[in-house]
Amino acid sequence: MTDPVTVFTFPQPTINGPLHVGHLSGPYLAADIAARAARARGERVVVTTGLDVHQNYVLTRAEHEGVDVGVMTADFRDDIKATYDLARIGFDCFTDPLGDVHTPIIRQLMNHLVTSGATPLREVTLHACADCGRTLHESYLSGLCGECKAPAAGGACEQCGSFTQVDTMVDPVCGRCGGEPRPFTATVPVLRMEDHRDALVATWLRADLPPAVRDLIDRTLAAGLPEIALAYPTNWGIEGDGPLTGLRIGPYTEIALSDLYAVARGVDPDAGDVAGYLAAVDRVDHLWHFLGLDNAFWYALYWPAVWSAAGVARLPLAGLVVNEFYTFDGDKFSTSRNHGISATELLGTADPSIVRLFLAWDRPDRYRSDFTFNSFRAFADRVAPLLAGTHPVTEPLDPALAAIERARGESALKPSGFDLPLAVRSLLALLAGGVEDTGSLRAALTGQGG
Repeated sequence: MTDPVTVFTFPQPTINGPLHVGHLSGPYLAADIAARAARARGERVVVTTGLDVHQNYVLTRAEHEGVDVGVMTADFRDDIKATYDLARIGFDCFTDPLGDVHTPIIRQLMNHLVTSGATPLREVTLHACADCGRTLHESYLSGLCGECKAPAAGGACEQCGSFTQVDTMVDPVCGRCGGEPRPFTATVPVLRMEDHRDALVATWLRADLPPAVRDLIDRTLAAGLPEIALAYPTNWGIEGDGPLTGLRIGPYTEIALSDLYAVARGVDPDAGDVAGYLAAVDRVDHLWHFLGLDNAFWYALYWPAVWSAAGVARLPLAGLVVNEFYTFDGDKFSTSRNHGISATELLGTADPSIVRLFLAWDRPDRYRSDFTFNSFRAFADRVAPLLAGTHPVTEPLDPALAAIERARGESALKPSGFDLPLAVRSLLALLAGGVEDTGSLRAALTGQGG
């Protein structure tokens, strides 16, 4: 009998820029800290992530700046992985679309979806820009979310999480040139999410999901689960082969399949085909996704539907650990809008232990929070002596109270009820009280010593 396996994932960042502090404050540090704490409890944990190369935001940036997209993506890949090292963020499996292994696996899985009949080729109506001819999706589509009326691009609304495409948006136009949508027909693979309603509902009923995600699920179910094209004629993305020749695989579908094979290989490194991936995923006891609220549609609804279509009989989703937006000067950190502070800028000038502690303490956990340098410096001034053990202990913490505080902090690092700010407060209370035994808190939160 094999040991139980818990899998934590954190999102593959889109490599249209370096990681910013908002990334770290959300799912990136959270997944690493949760994994360290789980291993300290004796659990077998696999952590997966990777890179998102094929959203057309990437090509858009390269074209706007007049640089070679291959050079740009390689530079950002190296920068992102260096940032993980600086921030002491670890992982067991890393899917790299710029390497040689990734594309053949994605093509294999996509062709399986089509030839199995799970996502049949169908003639559907898509939309292109009447002026520049681009197929309207992701950054090539702009308008207002049909649900909350906030400005949105194609994919999912950053404000409310609703699925966004031309037919569900208000005043949709080309995101590159402002041209009007022009309908055209194309034969593409289509996932009817309604076909997987029973499997999805069963998963949602047992999963640990925050209220905002359950609200998104309820709204989507009431409107009817959408049909989504998995590949389409466009100018960026993995080129299909076999039945998908002439199409490019959609980036959100690619990431869903990336997660599938990464999880499988994390559990069984010898898994090398569809049957092997499915068998390995079946060995996962608990799967936790760490993500920002803007990705909730993909992780809560679309990923499980793609996995169900691929043949995963028992969807292993245990829950989602979701953060709100972390803002800078009142606005959301955004790579595409070049708003925020790069993670390397902060990590290069401050102790990574303090950076990790501050971003965990200030994490936009259940509501939005706003990064300021003044608050970071004040936090660092207070916490540095505590970590160094040079602060005067005026009121030693009673051992019985210390045990309660330590247990409270360690419990806050379990994915169910995950509460990083509480864990940091517990650690600081222990250090301020002169307590040397901080259990797993110090090592997990700072990334040192375990």
